[in-house]
Amino acid sequence: MAEETPEAAAQQPQQQAPNISIRAQLVRAMTFRNAGALQTPEGQPSVTVNIHVDAGKRTETDFMVGLRIEASSKTETQEFYEISLDYAGVFEVTNYEARMLEPLLLIECPRILFPFARRIIADITRDGGYAPLMLDPVDFVALYRRELSRRSQQENGTSAAGAETNPAVN
Repeated sequence: MAEETPEAAAQQPQQQAPNISIRAQLVRAMTFRNAGALQTPEGQPSVTVNIHVDAGKRTETDFMVGLRIEASSKTETQEFYEISLDYAGVFEVTNYEARMLEPLLLIECPRILFPFARRIIADITRDGGYAPLMLDPVDFVALYRRELSRRSQQENGTSAAGAETNPAVN
C-alpha cells in the first residue's frame, strides 16, 4: 500500500463541501380576511390548512424558494377567517450535485423557512382576535414524495388530486 505524501495530496483537486445559505427572507404576499370578527361560534370551528412549495432559479447559485400557506376557520354555518401567506427565501446553493438540487430546494429550504412563516400565521390570527393558529410541523419529505408521485401519474396519463407541492425549479 502506497503512502500518500503531502505533495501528492496537495496536487489532488479538493472537493468543496456542499453549502447552503440564506441571502434574504420576505413576505411576497399576505391576506387575512376576518369574516367572523365579533361573532360567537356556534360549535367548534374546524381549521383547514394547505401548504404549497415552489422554487425558481435567480442566478447561477441563487434560488428563490416560496412557501405558501393557506388556512381557514369555519363551522358548518359560520366562516371566521381565511389567511394566505406567501413567504419566500433567497438561498445561495453551492457545490451540490445536480440530482440533489431539487430535493434540497423543495425539502430543506422550506424546512428552514417554515418556523418563520408559522410565527407570522400565529401572530396574524392572534391579532385578528382568535386563538393563535399554531401550525403543526410539516413533513416536507412526504410532500415532495407526493409531488413526485403526482408527476409520475401525469406522465402516465392519469392525474392525482390533492398534491400539495408545486415545484417549478427552472
